[in-house]
Amino acid sequence: MRRISKWGAPLLIMMLVFSCITINIYFPAAAVQKAADRIVDEVWGEKLKEKMKEQKKDGGEPQSRYELDGRGLKIRFAFLQEAYAQEADINVTTPAIRAIKKALKKRLELLKPYLDRGNIGLTSDGLLAVRNSAGLSLKKRAELKRLVEAENKDRNALYLEIARANNISPDRVEDIKRIFAKSWIKKAPSGWWYQGPDGKWKLKK
Repeated sequence: MRRISKWGAPLLIMMLVFSCITINIYFPAAAVQKAADRIVDEVWGEKLKEKMKEQKKDGGEPQSRYELDGRGLKIRFAFLQEAYAQEADINVTTPAIRAIKKALKKRLELLKPYLDRGNIGLTSDGLLAVRNSAGLSLKKRAELKRLVEAENKDRNALYLEIARANNISPDRVEDIKRIFAKSWIKKAPSGWWYQGPDGKWKLKK
């Protein structure tokens, strides 16, 4: 009985520590990235795909220097993470997610002119931000602000719903946002502005 009592506490602590490490390792980063690419394609649709094809013909495939700076995703036990990610099945078909995607897709037509002119940029946390409103009337500035606020509200709701639908801890939503930021930026056409991890704005080439 004494030996069990002596080693019981250390073993319990080790089990708790191992559980925490396992949760961190098993965050399905690769599966979330795949889901993010799929959702961005669905939201931005064929219109932007055609624009990207034209740009490839004119000057090669647009490249982005943006790199994912995922806190907690750079794990030394990468081989375990990859093995789990391949098995993970991210659910992006809930009614809430479908409704959000529909709203984002519908709003794109209104956002696109501002994105093309550089009034709006893609941020490093998967949202949009107003870069400048030079040359816009008061009415257009008000519309610009309203559109960005509505878009960010829906995007935040999307990231939260993906976490909820897949039993991902709420404290990993920031990681989901950064993963989605990578997809938004990677799939954006050249001429749009995006924000790097350092917070500086860069023009997509």
